[in-house]
Parts: sequence; C-alpha cells; structure tokens
Amino acid sequence: MAECKKEHGECGNGCFVDSVIHVDVKDYYGKTLKTRSDLKSNACLAPAQPIPAFVLKALKKIHPEVTSKYYGCGLVVPECLEGCKLLDLGSGSGRDCYMLSQLVGEKGHVTGIDMTEDQLEVARKYVDHHTQEFGYEKPNVDFVQGYIEALKEAGLQENSFDIIISNCVVNLSPDKRKVLSDAYRVLKDGGELYFSDVYSSRKLSDEIKNHKVLWGECLGGALWWGDLVRLAQEVGFSPPRLVTANVITVDNMELEAILGDYQFVSATYRLFKVPKISNKASLVIYNGNITGFGESLEFDAQYTFKVDEVVEVDGEVASILSHSRFAEEFTFQPPGVPAGCGVKKPKVCANTRTIAPNVS
Repeated sequence: MAECKKEHGECGNGCFVDSVIHVDVKDYYGKTLKTRSDLKSNACLAPAQPIPAFVLKALKKIHPEVTSKYYGCGLVVPECLEGCKLLDLGSGSGRDCYMLSQLVGEKGHVTGIDMTEDQLEVARKYVDHHTQEFGYEKPNVDFVQGYIEALKEAGLQENSFDIIISNCVVNLSPDKRKVLSDAYRVLKDGGELYFSDVYSSRKLSDEIKNHKVLWGECLGGALWWGDLVRLAQEVGFSPPRLVTANVITVDNMELEAILGDYQFVSATYRLFKVPKISNKASLVIYNGNITGFGESLEFDAQYTFKVDEVVEVDGEVASILSHSRFAEEFTFQPPGVPAGCGVKKPKVCANTRTIAPNVS
C-alpha cells in the first residue's frame, strides 16, 4: 500500500489510507467507547438548548441501541427539510440519520458516511426496524463506509445533496480544509452545510493536539473559530453564520490539567453554497410555511423572523435566502419600495457570525 500523506491520508493513486489519527479515532469510537457513559469529558454531550417537540417525537422512535452509542455535541436539525436529500458526515450509530429521515419524509433521503465499522454495523442493523417504525414502504436511509475527507472516493457524486449535516465529527479529522472542500463539492448550488462541532478559544498547542484521549474526546482536534471562518471562505462557502454556542465544561481534573486555560464551546454553524454576497440590504417577510416553525423562524444568532413581519437583512443573508431552499419561504420586497416605519432591524452584536464572546 502506498505511503500516505500525514495531512489527511491520501495517496497519489486516488485511494485513501488511514493516518495515525484515523486509526486512533477508529479505536476510540469502535473499541474504547461502548456507550455514552464511557466518555471522559462533557464535550460530546447533548446540547443545553431546548429541543423542539417535533424533534423529540422523532427521537423517541429511534431504537435504544442506536441512541446509546450516539456521541454528538449539538442539535443538527436544519429547517425546511421535506423532500430533501441529506448527507451526514460521521454518522456513527445513525441516530441523527434516523431522526432526520422522518423529517425529510418518504420522498426525501438521508445518507450517512462513517469510517468506523463497529458504528456502521449498529446503524445498518436497524434499517429495516426503522423503516417499519416510520411506516415507510422502503428505506429512505443508507450508510456508506468512508472518510469525510474523501467523499468522491466513497462514491458520493458532485452536486448531489441539498443539505449536509455533521455532529461533533469535523474536529476528529486531521484535515479540516479537505472536509470542507469535499462537502462544498457534493452540495448542490444553494445547498447548506449545517453542523455542530467543538471550537477552541485559540490555536491549540502540540501537546494537546497529540494527546490521544483529548482527540477522541473532541478537544484535541478542535479548530480555533477564526480558522473555521478562513477555511470556509477559502473553499467557496458563504461566511459561517453562528446559530448557537454553549460553553463546554470538561469536568475531568486530569484532562483539565493538560488543557490549562484553553476554553472550548460547542457551536452550531450554517454555511451556504450560494453566489457571492452583495452589499445591498433587503426587506424580507417570512411566510410561516415551514413545518415546526409556523410562528417564527430562528435563522441564526442574529436573525429571528416572525410571520408576516417585515425585516431588513444584510446583503449576505439576502443572498442566502434568495438562492437556497428558503427562497419560497420568504417574500422579498422589490428594490426601491419605501421601507416604512414598521421594518424590524435586528441588533448586531459582537461576534454574531463567529463565536460566543466569552471564549474569544
């Protein structure tokens, strides 16, 4: 087998081979961790924010074994999902895939990709169970073994997905840029990468990055949030928009001693594959037709849209809304029409599009 590059395990012949980090992560999630109780920190625990009722309903239908082997750090439920084709990067035991398969409906489809055989075995074991549980005639979920840095090699086609999600997995990759560039390639125009992950208050030291347990616990591979902003835009995405952020408490004295004064957050971002933004603000009205969001839509940390309320958005958000699956969910006021006195202008807080101020 050809010797791999250290960055992301890619050889020169179109193949993809394990790096040391890939091997360590496989062992950690396939052998060391048997259930959530085996985790040694709080980095991979459930989010602090409330879970919508329709999501809770979907989660209750998922098999207990699938749920017990779930290690996500956030809630990855983008809006406006009916009929969409989704990809889950690092799908693990399949919990998010099975939850989202209910939200996309029988006409939609969810694909999960993971490199860990033990996790995929659990996910695939319950495909028929969930198809019957959801009342579907045939499965709308499939699972692929592969690397999130090598989607082409896994057989995933260019411009084939409406939405990509990921839940506390990108940090486990040794090559974040390749993850983002491959995600951009397989997304359709107007598509979205909506993902939760762990971020650090500053660039990590080599000691932390080389610590196997910290890497497995989603801390050793955490990006500094500023690098996410840079990498995302370098590969073509719109600037990352922060949805939620929660401070992580490690709660392990041994690991805390190694981490020192580094701080971490679990944050959810949304990135879009849309044309470059304009500088022109726009007036929009949310129509209220998205399932589960009949009264208002909390788009990100800056914008919450209430039904029939006129809101002034910046050029970046105007481009996102008008070139994505959200285009039919909003009414856009034509240029030159007076705004009037009833227009809502959201407050722009420090770090709105980056990360929580208390970890900067």
